[in-house]
Amino acid sequence: MNTPQSLVFVVDDDEPIRKAFSRLLGSAGYVVQTFGCAGDFLACADLTSQPACLLLDLGLPDLSGIALQRRLPCRVPTIFVSGHVGARAAIAAMKAGATDFLLKPVDEAPLLEAVERALALARQLFEQRAQNAEIQRRVAQLTPREREVMALVVAGRPNKLVADELGAAEKTIKIHRARVMEKMRAGSLADLVRLAERADLDSPAAERGDALAGSAEGRRFA
Repeated sequence: MNTPQSLVFVVDDDEPIRKAFSRLLGSAGYVVQTFGCAGDFLACADLTSQPACLLLDLGLPDLSGIALQRRLPCRVPTIFVSGHVGARAAIAAMKAGATDFLLKPVDEAPLLEAVERALALARQLFEQRAQNAEIQRRVAQLTPREREVMALVVAGRPNKLVADELGAAEKTIKIHRARVMEKMRAGSLADLVRLAERADLDSPAAERGDALAGSAEGRRFA
């Protein structure tokens, strides 16, 4: 997969600082977008179409940096910067998931190192989201019965037991299972289990599998 170009968002209400960060990061080869307040950033920034990190002032006029980070729709590696901050605020920022915390004035080398660390993580997160989206696309191609079969198969049920629990012929279950493997692009049962773990399968199918398994256990021990 070709990963799109990475992006650095700078959110700081101090215009000279925004310009200085933008010049420095731009000269280092990064694509930069700047915002003067949290509201503009939340309204305009595209956080999902490319790997991105956030260089974020802790004390914005409309929202604190931590409050802004909590409103993000997805995880964005964040470097907090501040001109004057106590240990409590720094600890709160790190607990909120900051990748780094830098004090203004920020030296060039630490800033660039922090941005590269944050973007390395951003690329990993972007690829994970893309892979998960592809898995969801495959799951969406399954019929309701195929989803039921998949839920039971990944739970370890053999074809005969799946057939009994779903009231179908074992031959039919084998056909459904083969279609599930094909649509999910799984080369083995282990592959299918890994894909299922990453997929947000509808709970009714899984719950039905658990309930049917429970009733089967009850029949065995009745």
